[in-house]
Amino acid sequence: MGIFEDVLLNARAAVDTVGKKAGKVIDMSKLTLSAADIKSELSKKYEMLGRVSFEAQTTGKDYSKSIADIVAKIINLKAELDSVNEMIANNKSRIKCSACGAYNSKDSVFCNKCGEKIVFSTDDGEEKVTDEDIVDFTEDNFDDDDMGV
Repeated sequence: MGIFEDVLLNARAAVDTVGKKAGKVIDMSKLTLSAADIKSELSKKYEMLGRVSFEAQTTGKDYSKSIADIVAKIINLKAELDSVNEMIANNKSRIKCSACGAYNSKDSVFCNKCGEKIVFSTDDGEEKVTDEDIVDFTEDNFDDDDMGV
């Protein structure tokens, strides 16, 4: 009976582990789809902004209110996309360069884009990387291109 109980406990542990991994994959998929949706909406708003600007230039009509509304929507969408990209980066154990905003591997010492040293400031002014600075949800099923940046 002891061997059967051990097998059962190991099976339950395996099921729990698989369930957690599946949940992470689903979360990453949702975030990736959300980023794609926001990018699509941004493209539409930029296109609309171009059309309204063109119309204003060619007709001489005042479309400044429409332009301001579209710009405000673009700003909101960009902030939302930044937030989603930050969540994706955290789920992939990425850290953001404070100089240029590019995402780098958690093990990076220097930014892969701008070359600046990756540092984190503490309350006493000391610069260091801590476990709290890096969220470790490593997922091998996603490439860097899935981050949407």
